[in-house]
Amino acid sequence: AERARAVAGELHARLTAAGLEAVRPDAAVVSVRAPSPEDAVRWAARCRAAGLAVGCFRPPSVPDGISRLRLTARADLTAQQIERAVRLIAARRGHESA
Repeated sequence: AERARAVAGELHARLTAAGLEAVRPDAAVVSVRAPSPEDAVRWAARCRAAGLAVGCFRPPSVPDGISRLRLTARADLTAQQIERAVRLIAARRGHESA
């Protein structure tokens, strides 16, 4: 559990450094805000097509009405896997409205 939390913290730090709006994790889940529900669905689909498993949550399943991608950190993720995940998510961010 300790290592998974550390990985989540690293994901958060790298995602925010890449210019994404990520919520600081309390545990092993990192949320990345999306501009709209439709954008979140497309963004998640592009990440999955690139081989990155992400969750996609949008209203009404989120109480605050903010759509987001969710990443679950695992203790066995390497630094290279973390970097790849951040690169994939950031690279697909600019295409939300495509």
